[in-house]
Amino acid sequence: MHKGSPTIWGVLNPLAHIASRWTPSPRTVQRAALAALVMSVVIVVTGGAVRLTGSGLGCDTWPKCTDDSLFVTQEQGFHGAIEFGNRMLTYVLSAAVGWVIVAARSAEPWRRSVTKLGWVQFFIVLANAVLGGITVLTGLNPYSVAGHFLLATLLITVTTLTWQRIREGDGAPKPRVPGPVRKLSWALLATTFVLIAAGTVVTGSGPHAGDSSEIKRMPFDWDTTAHVHAVAAWLVCALAVAMWLVLRVVDAPSDTRARARDLLLVLLAQGAIGYVQYATQVPEALVAAHMLGSCLVWIAVLRLALSLRERPSGQAVAPAEDDARLSTV
Repeated sequence: MHKGSPTIWGVLNPLAHIASRWTPSPRTVQRAALAALVMSVVIVVTGGAVRLTGSGLGCDTWPKCTDDSLFVTQEQGFHGAIEFGNRMLTYVLSAAVGWVIVAARSAEPWRRSVTKLGWVQFFIVLANAVLGGITVLTGLNPYSVAGHFLLATLLITVTTLTWQRIREGDGAPKPRVPGPVRKLSWALLATTFVLIAAGTVVTGSGPHAGDSSEIKRMPFDWDTTAHVHAVAAWLVCALAVAMWLVLRVVDAPSDTRARARDLLLVLLAQGAIGYVQYATQVPEALVAAHMLGSCLVWIAVLRLALSLRERPSGQAVAPAEDDARLSTV
């Protein structure tokens, strides 16, 4: 939709110029946010596929695939194609994040909070791309690999928050449940993050190094770290059950109780996969499913925590007014 002639500031600012000529529908902005969330999960799962197929060093260097070629070569074979394909998906993820930024900026009224969340996504993707390059250049150092996964988890956090915020107002958050219940949700969030971090230690000390060659692993006993990870998982389950029960006692809104139920179902499936993969010597397919489950558990925990408060509609900033103010700075 055309919004009139662009101002001088709009010409100098491409996002403002686009916003002056296009107004996306609320559904379009929601789809953009959902696309970024889906791609943030896809990039984790495909990154796991790179590791599980031993393709972590399929491309010899970074940012190019070889010293002489930006693209994968025939000599690099299957592993090179897998690694290069995962790198290309980073561009798809970047496009999805860019769509969020442009759509949020062009929406009327302009919600600066959502646009800022889009830019946070962009900088996380940029940082993780650099860390991914460092991971390759250091020969798949397990600590760098763990950091790579945790940054991807941070991206999932922000994309989930963005998806939620788009469907809310900009007013101050108002609690929907008593204070002790919200504190329980913070404990659940913290414990789940510890669970995910412990999972990176299990991976870093386990058999799947990401490449067929000998790669240094974390100096921890794998069985011990796996048991610590399992204890953390049981603690998360206990907190999730407690949350489900408490929400029923305080007669929380139906959508919040549904989020607690969904979390229990995801945890049940994730726990079953975890124990089966441990008993069967961690086959690649189950490890990949467990990585996907890790993402879904974190999203479920975040959605439950976010459903404990609501944001009423607030007064958003009009793009033209904000652009005029910026132009005077």
